[in-house]
Amino acid sequence: MLSVQSLGLHHSGNYLFQNVNFTIKKDDKVGLVGKNGAGKSTLLKMLSKEINFYEGEVVTEGSITIGFLKQDLDFVKGRTVWAETMQAFEQINAWKNELEEVNHQMTVRTDYESDSYTDLINKMTELNDLLMNHDAYNLEGDMEKVLFGLGFKADDFQKITDEFSGGWRMRIELAKLLLQKNDIMLLDEPTNHLDMESIIWLENFLKDYPGAIVLVSHDKQFMTAVCNRTFDINNKKVDDYKANYTKYLVMREDRREKLIQAKKNQDAEIKQMEDNINKFRASATKASFAQSLIKKLDKIERIEVDNEDVSKFNIRFVQSMVPGKVIFEAAKLGKAYGQKQIFDDVDFIVQRGDRIALLGQNGQGKTTLAKILAGDIKDYSGAWNLGHNVNIGYFAQNQEEVLTPNKTVLEEAEDAATEETRPRVRDLLGSFLFQGDAVTKKTKVLSGGERNRLALCKLLLRPFNTLIMDEPTNHLDIQSKEIIKLALQNFEGTLIVISHDREFLQGLCDKIYEFRDGKMKEFLGDINEYLEYRQKESIREISAEKAKLHSEVKEEPKKVEEKPVVSTSQTSNVITKEQKNIQNKIKKVEEKISELETKVEEMEASFAKENPSDETLEKYNKVKEELENALQEWEYLGTQLD
Repeated sequence: MLSVQSLGLHHSGNYLFQNVNFTIKKDDKVGLVGKNGAGKSTLLKMLSKEINFYEGEVVTEGSITIGFLKQDLDFVKGRTVWAETMQAFEQINAWKNELEEVNHQMTVRTDYESDSYTDLINKMTELNDLLMNHDAYNLEGDMEKVLFGLGFKADDFQKITDEFSGGWRMRIELAKLLLQKNDIMLLDEPTNHLDMESIIWLENFLKDYPGAIVLVSHDKQFMTAVCNRTFDINNKKVDDYKANYTKYLVMREDRREKLIQAKKNQDAEIKQMEDNINKFRASATKASFAQSLIKKLDKIERIEVDNEDVSKFNIRFVQSMVPGKVIFEAAKLGKAYGQKQIFDDVDFIVQRGDRIALLGQNGQGKTTLAKILAGDIKDYSGAWNLGHNVNIGYFAQNQEEVLTPNKTVLEEAEDAATEETRPRVRDLLGSFLFQGDAVTKKTKVLSGGERNRLALCKLLLRPFNTLIMDEPTNHLDIQSKEIIKLALQNFEGTLIVISHDREFLQGLCDKIYEFRDGKMKEFLGDINEYLEYRQKESIREISAEKAKLHSEVKEEPKKVEEKPVVSTSQTSNVITKEQKNIQNKIKKVEEKISELETKVEEMEASFAKENPSDETLEKYNKVKEELENALQEWEYLGTQLD
């Protein structure tokens, strides 16, 4: 489907890629891995032809379509969520408009025996076939499925996109891409703006996606579930592993051990050559031999082995004094921004040693609560108390607000250090990958991942007994996430963390505070138990949203649109036996559709009252499948009758 041959990209003589070769086939779901700056996002841009100044070739097979999730949004102001999402079907909408015009021409014209009228009939058949092949008559159902899956509610569909934050508008862009069903889909960090429920939905959607996928993500669990192939980008090349992320880690370790042995052999060879050069350089008779050794040494391509072992960093948070038993206590806590109530009537007690994850959809109040507890927000309703001797360390989501732009990395870290931790500053910065000249960079030029690493480093330089962390893994590569998770696991104090990364939360938290519909609910259990509970709840809630949407739209029983029958002869008004048979079939299918729609609505109504069992869900899915098949049959019979 897509072939990369001798691909190379360089800037000012330094290669990012050199002599890269690979092929992507129809069913490939490829995960790109590598350190920040290795070239993952750049490779996606090269495959999409957004970057075209490279060596070698990117060859596509036939007329395949490639979709690319871009970070820049280009929405037309004033469109609703529904209308904007409908823009995904640009070609289908064009075919529908063309078919409408053809049908109009066939209705008003009377030259039934002419060649041009026959051409119209052929065009109508061609357009109907195209629309059927692209499942064009089920678009609304597909749109509902994707928008609900990405976290939108029925009430959102007719809202103007201008009302939504950048994160939610990015979800609309993602919905459009998923609905286009391109042959190859390129996704750069698609989970960045998604909550955990939407991530899980997207994961399941991509697993069943019929085309090829090339994906960049720092979510290990997401990568393992979606991808069946892994490209490791390192040292200007791409290593191809025919395995998902988890299996790739095992295979890479085996390859790494062989690489370490090869490096030892190479180092011994280089040392021997250097010794010989030093030995013969001063000798007049051996000088030319020494020069040839120098040239040979310069040509050796040095083997590099990345250090992947995070356990060696041994990073620990500095523990302060032991606090009282109660860390936080809140009663009837609430927060509103203007007329918008974020949450209300929230009660909780956080005790010493609790490890709590704040979960829920974006905009439900997780960050707001974190800011209240950290003391950044002071206007709220209700009350909360801070426990005795509680010393809070707060990691804010937007690091631009907490770093001084004109200070260097080293100065920022030193300002955060105490007398006891000041000698550790450079070592700690090195553990967070700030080495050599990197410590002299101004904080204003740091990338998102670098800002997060610096902010985490600062937290480790002061003593705390309570940590509040808002999305600490945003923009971090996998190795950096493992470093901070290890440090948090070793932290003996109280932890409150907001994160959408399931793997990061596993083994880290044993209690969940879920934010939903303006309320907060406590869930005792780990992340895996919570996700199992939430999956069933989500099915029930989406069913209720669908029932709500269709109860508003379908005030009256759904009527099948009657299509005019166009005869090929002006005097042909007699219905043939074949047409009669088709009409009878249509009538039976319409009765079946009505019966199945009633069943689906009844089952969805029951889901809104109680959690469905696995057996009930299986039955529900079978009925939905029957309904889809019946609708397709009805569409097909309609075209046959035409």
